[in-house]
Amino acid sequence: MNKIVDVLIIGSGVSGIYTSLNLKDDIDVLLISKGKLQDTNTNLAQGGIATARNEEDIKLFIEDTLKAGKYKNDLSAVKILTKESIDNIKNLIKLGVNFDKCDDELIYTREGAHSVNRIVHTKDNTGESVQKALINELKQRKNITVYEDTYFADIISENNKCMGAIIIKDNKQINVYAKCVVLASGGIGGVFKNSTNQKILNGDSIAVSLKNNIKLENLNYIQIHPTAFYEQNSNQKRFLISEAVRGEGGILLNSDNKRFVDELLPRDIVSKAIYEQIKKSKVPYVNLDITFMKKDYIMKRFPFIYEECLKRGIDISKEYIKVSPAQHYFMGGIKVDLYSKTSMENLYAVGETSCTGVHGKNRLASNSLLEGLVFSKRCANNINDFIHNIDIKIIDTNIITTNLQTLINKNREMVINIIKEKCGDYYDELLDCR
Repeated sequence: MNKIVDVLIIGSGVSGIYTSLNLKDDIDVLLISKGKLQDTNTNLAQGGIATARNEEDIKLFIEDTLKAGKYKNDLSAVKILTKESIDNIKNLIKLGVNFDKCDDELIYTREGAHSVNRIVHTKDNTGESVQKALINELKQRKNITVYEDTYFADIISENNKCMGAIIIKDNKQINVYAKCVVLASGGIGGVFKNSTNQKILNGDSIAVSLKNNIKLENLNYIQIHPTAFYEQNSNQKRFLISEAVRGEGGILLNSDNKRFVDELLPRDIVSKAIYEQIKKSKVPYVNLDITFMKKDYIMKRFPFIYEECLKRGIDISKEYIKVSPAQHYFMGGIKVDLYSKTSMENLYAVGETSCTGVHGKNRLASNSLLEGLVFSKRCANNINDFIHNIDIKIIDTNIITTNLQTLINKNREMVINIIKEKCGDYYDELLDCR
């Protein structure tokens, strides 16, 4: 079966949907999701979205991002991220995201490695709020068609020019021919046993890029989050305890009930400090303490975390939260330019599957959703400017004879192997790569 559209977007997180919403309304768009629309890492994001508070804060925001990234960042990308942050937050508000306010002014919180409070949020479920607002707007757009439960199998290309993609829905192959394809398929956490990510996110776009010689970059830049809820013998997605908990004053205590690290240092430093305590004490977790805060404040500021911990038998207003590090974010990925263009013509990549270079070696807290916004909008604007100069071409496409689960397993194995190749045995030992 063949289908023809102007733009195919693969992924339904903030970067995929926001790209679609910024495309002109005369562009015919197909957006596909591997699971349901909300089965994304965006939906899991708790802490918030970093943004320059004003023009004067941009310089410091740039420096904080560079410092956290070990100065391995692409400076041009960082400047774009910070300078365009304010307008994108304003756009989210127009789309219906009700960020927390006091006297009609945005409330800013602080997380690790930020010099000032500059993170906007909706309590502790910011990603879910953003996802809902974007999906609500998506449903109003008549030019956008959505396919859920649809697997991205491969790119259709000729002479390094993207012609479309092969997708599988209801066990049927559909060859989608498009003027432009946007990869927004998320991270790689699903290949790790110990991760805060959705389990279905196995780096599909990375596997397809490897098969099609699309340039990749910094595949060894994998971020560990210091504070995932510790549960013994669990193979499920780790429940994240947002960095905002530490940003609001939470402290980390070792097995001797002693504070051992500045909680607001960059994530990699805090994670290493926790691993040192775990190794030294032979206790597989450390404690995060917010019991000194008023219960009413905890329940108002962190209602989601409070309820989820309660389900796990912990009243965080009275008891310590057991935490340990977990794989959290992929800073590397498909190499793109400042307009999210990949090394293949008419193929774009946005969000966690892309590598804009903005994060460097270690992502600054709450810059992930911001990157998804800023570079998705730039992607959409670039497509808007050039799409009418592109013709759709139908070419012969191979019929996939491998059953779907075998294809998924092969692509997943390819991603695991490239991670091991680029990282050595470090993440294998640290996270038990499956």
